[in-house]
Amino acid sequence: MHPAPSIILFTTLSGLGFGMLAFLGVDATPPTGWTAFAFFAIAYLLAVGGLVSSTFHLGHPERAMKAFTQWRSSWLSREGLASVATLVVMALYGFGLVFFDARWSFFGLIGAVLALLTVVATSMIYAQMKTVPRWHHWSPPVLFLGYAIAGGALMTGRTTLALWLLLVIGVAQIVAWVDQDRREKTSATTLATATGLGHIGSPRAFEAPHTGENYLTNEMVYRVGRKHAAVLKVIALVLAIILPVVLLMLPFHHIIAVLAVLSHLAGVLVQRWIFFAEARHVVGLYYGR
Repeated sequence: MHPAPSIILFTTLSGLGFGMLAFLGVDATPPTGWTAFAFFAIAYLLAVGGLVSSTFHLGHPERAMKAFTQWRSSWLSREGLASVATLVVMALYGFGLVFFDARWSFFGLIGAVLALLTVVATSMIYAQMKTVPRWHHWSPPVLFLGYAIAGGALMTGRTTLALWLLLVIGVAQIVAWVDQDRREKTSATTLATATGLGHIGSPRAFEAPHTGENYLTNEMVYRVGRKHAAVLKVIALVLAIILPVVLLMLPFHHIIAVLAVLSHLAGVLVQRWIFFAEARHVVGLYYGR
């Protein structure tokens, strides 16, 4: 699929922001006063900034509020409701820390759970799509949640925990890429099964459904070269996992911590680009892909 910048920013920034909120919610000795304000401000800028960026991908952004009404069947709607609930509950928790030096643990724990549920809901928007074999897989929920938790640990200064989490998510990412390739190659979906004409032979497209470019060819039938994908995967691993781990193993310094965060963020942005660019929608079968 075509990697829209708005969706890449949305999944990357919101995941990091909600991961950070989750750790702030469960912290037994959270920051208070202006220090707490700074942490919550960064988390909210990331989470809300990511959510806002997602609206730029909508054909009619003015209708975005309608998405909240379809929670019974839509993971997008569930994500929207969970994100709003998280932001409201964590605002109450942060209010106590900033202005009263009080840790209202009930709000913190509930907010942390809601933050992680928001990330899971975001991942399920893609994982529930049977029409995209690479997404209809165990990896989107695991990786989205893993990157959010590892990034949240990194953003809240839990360097030892972040180091181990990054190593685990790095291994999971490699396994996911290998398994996704296998799943795509062994996919039973063909032009015959897609059209339902397999019982009379092996159908082939006589000509393309459209004479020019359209939404489907621009959005759903995007292809990235295998060599380019391999190089980008190495870059993603180096930036998101290897370099931050190396930096975290050095004696702690604020500059080193900032560099680790920036490197991880850049790597996740590359990983999300690959996530969308490599996804092949079965509608491509009608275009001879």
